[in-house]
Parts: sequence; structure tokens; C-alpha cells
Amino acid sequence: MDPHPTTFALTSSRGTRLAARLEVPRGPVRASAVFAHCFTCSKDLRVERQLTAALVSEGFAVLSFDFAGIGASEGELASAGFAADVADIRTAAEHLAAAVAPPALLVGHSLGGAAVLSAAPAIASVRAVATIGAPADPVHVQHVLDGDLAAVRRDGAGVVRIAGRSFEISRAFLDDLAAHPPQASLATFQGAVLLMHAPRDEVVGIENAEALYHAARHPKSFVTLDEADHLLSRADDAVYVASVIGAWARRYLPMADPALQTAYETGGATAVSSDGVRTVVESRGFAMVLDEPLSAGGTQEGPTPYDHLAVALAACTVMTMRLYAQRKGWDVGEIRARATHDRVHAEDCRDDASGKVDVFALDLELPVGLEAEQRASLLRIAGRCPVHRTLSAKTSVVTRPER
Repeated sequence: MDPHPTTFALTSSRGTRLAARLEVPRGPVRASAVFAHCFTCSKDLRVERQLTAALVSEGFAVLSFDFAGIGASEGELASAGFAADVADIRTAAEHLAAAVAPPALLVGHSLGGAAVLSAAPAIASVRAVATIGAPADPVHVQHVLDGDLAAVRRDGAGVVRIAGRSFEISRAFLDDLAAHPPQASLATFQGAVLLMHAPRDEVVGIENAEALYHAARHPKSFVTLDEADHLLSRADDAVYVASVIGAWARRYLPMADPALQTAYETGGATAVSSDGVRTVVESRGFAMVLDEPLSAGGTQEGPTPYDHLAVALAACTVMTMRLYAQRKGWDVGEIRARATHDRVHAEDCRDDASGKVDVFALDLELPVGLEAEQRASLLRIAGRCPVHRTLSAKTSVVTRPER
């Protein structure tokens, strides 16, 4: 799915114009989302673009915008205040509802994460919220303000530096941060919550994620970002974050586009190749990338077609075993299957002039403690899964040109 970006201006409740961008996938829209960037960042910062692009590739229509005084947006960042940022997210949600569909997902990075947590309960369509490196209390922002905050409170205003940039802030700005803790809003939100945080985040400490996790209701999830920094400076970290959010959100979000529901029920696959070996595939409304190793002329951005055959065999095997165990009333625990593919030489191969046959090796790992009868039955049923039968049978492929 490739995005069709549209840039425009939102009008905030204060009458200021906010620079915004809407990106919609080429295929069916799984759901719509509002993305809120980090404090002093912009929607056009590389990492924020990577995050939104990856979400679009997962089937989300994403609206991102610059908070007041950031990027091409009018106004002053520090004079607007945290409450104004939350209000601007609601404005963005209203625009998205009119343009595509009411937002089902809010995603926020850093202070943007605190803002979406505060905004979520007031947006009826929102069913899931994901944050990246979010502070548990917006007053945490004071820790990154380089200046005399005591003087700001005494004199009513003053200049500070944030990430190397100078801003004039007011005493009201500091008071506003203290008056809107997202933990209180999070405790009232009844949707799903995903908190992503790097343990070594030097800007917003990991203890913030712990506080937010305890404040959130179930269903709630936490994903550690390992060696990532606060700004997700490495491209791989941004893509990983977006892919995890996309996979997680599928569990909780309805399908916004009726065509997507039809595609899921119909099945099949559509492959599109524009340049090189890398190919985008859509199946049942899910977008996937297939590729080849560098040694075969690919870019290694996805599994190979034969990898997907192995995936189908492994998944179908454990599904079949699980359904069989459920029908028997057996609590067998975790079942694992690993499938690999190879072409081996066969002296007596009569159907293949090359003398090679395809071999799928299937390694099964069953829980210890199973009774002998259970183990034998599960191993027997593993060979009866539909994909196993398809791969073992003579299969006909009919190629038809588009009419």
C-alpha cells in the first residue's frame, strides 16, 4: 500500500491554522488514526514520517499535524499550553471523521503520547491508544526546559531553550502542565492501551511507563523498545514500533471499510510488483511484503514466497492440532511447529525432469507431560491439516489473463 498524502490546514478552537497531512492507503482502509508528534518535534521530522508511513502500510489512514508554534503551524507553542494540544487532537479527530472515518486509534510520541491519553476519553470513536515514550505527567516537560523556571513563575514569563531552540513561556504554561495529568484520563478510558518505552530512554524515564501501565484499565499491553532512544533515531526502531502497533490494533479495531470485510471473507491474494523483486501482497485486507535474499537479487525486506508456503504449513498444522485437542477436551498447552523448505535430488523422480523434488520438513514440539495416547493422536492429526494435504497432492494452477 502506498500513501496518497494530502496537506491542508486545520483551524484550532483558538482560530489558529495548524499544518496537517492526511495519508490514506491505496487499498482498503482498516481504520483511521490520529498521530501526535513529540514535544518541539514536527509531523515532518524523519522519525515521525517513518512512523506514519509504516502505519499507512499497515492499512491505516493517518492524520498528523503540527501543534501550535511548530513547523508550519501558526501560534506559539509555549503560549498555547497542554490543554490546547489536547483540544487540537479532538479537532483533528473531527476532520478525520469527515474525510475518511471517525478515528479508532490515537498514536502519540513523547508529550504527544500524554496528549492522546488525555484526549481519548472525550472521542467516542476511539477504541485503542498507543504511546511511544510518553510521560506519565506532562509536568515532566519542565525537566527539559533549559532556563530559570523560578524567574518565569515570579515574573509571569521568560525565555527558555528546548532542544536547542528558544521559546518564550508563561507562568500559565507551567501551571497548565501541572493541571492535566494523563493518568487521571487514562483511568477513565475503556478501550485498549499499548505503552511502548525504551528502558534506556534518557529523556522520559521508564518509570513513566510503569505509572501509566498501573493507571490503565485492561486490556493493556507494554512493549519494551530495547536499545532505542527517545526519538527513535534508528530507522529500524521506527518501523518496528509502527508494525507492532499495526499488529496489536488489529485485535481491537473494527474494519472501517466494508470492502475490507468483503476482502477478508473472500480471501485470495493480489500481488503487485512495481520495480525489482520486492513485491507487495494483499490478502484478506492485510498487506505483506515478499522479497528475496540479496544473493538472489532481492532487498531482504520480507520473507520469500517459499517462506510463506512454510508459514502456511506450520500455522495450519498447529491450528489443526489445537482444534483437535479442543474437541477432545484436552488442555495440552503450547504447541510449536517449524517448517522449512528444500529441493533435494531424487534418483527415482519420474515427474520432474530436473531430478529434484520439493521437501518440506516439519519439526513439532509438544508439551512435556502429555499422555502417550494424546501425543500419538496429535502427531497423527498433524499430517491431516488442509495445507499438508494440498502440498502432498497433485495441484493444478490455471493462469488467466485479465479480461
